[in-house]
Amino acid sequence: MSRVYHDGHRSLQERFDTTKLADRIEERLVRDVIDESDKSFIEKMSMFFLATSDEQGRPQCSYKGGAPGFVRVVDERTIAFPSYDGNGMYLSMGNVLHNPNVGLLFIDFEGQKRLRFNGVASIDDQDPLLSTYAEAQFVVRVRATEVFPNCPRYIHHMQFVERSRFVPERGCETPVPDWKRRAWARDVLASGDPARKAEPKD
Repeated sequence: MSRVYHDGHRSLQERFDTTKLADRIEERLVRDVIDESDKSFIEKMSMFFLATSDEQGRPQCSYKGGAPGFVRVVDERTIAFPSYDGNGMYLSMGNVLHNPNVGLLFIDFEGQKRLRFNGVASIDDQDPLLSTYAEAQFVVRVRATEVFPNCPRYIHHMQFVERSRFVPERGCETPVPDWKRRAWARDVLASGDPARKAEPKD
């Protein structure tokens, strides 16, 4: 009995004669622990994609970026990352409060390698790691259910050019994004938002 595949997966595997291959991949590559190779790969990444869904199954997919090492391997089953200021919608993190099952996709576009990390997420604004992340609102931890490499052949080879200047860094003032300085947004910003003190941009 597979712990990865459901009837929908199986119907397509049977249609295209990949059931044996899928079973072999699950047997050899899919695990619920983070090995040293995974840890090294995850902790050098400066971005990943996060998939969530609400209690009705409605999806969200978001990009999460930071300085290399912003995703940390806490132990062989758990990773942690900060949640920074965003647009205030909390689409992904709000979903986690209703449905903690998440999927993360790490992609190295230069090395053309990727890793899937599925697990159960939790949010904590009192997490012990919070103080180690500049300007983080809370910390998200994800306990692994499936960790496995993904076929890299369709990854486009792209080169890193420049890190976002908005990534929080200790000892540096994080710039205010232009959209928060515009008239349509300024009057509804959170009371503690630094953009409230910034020069308007109209």
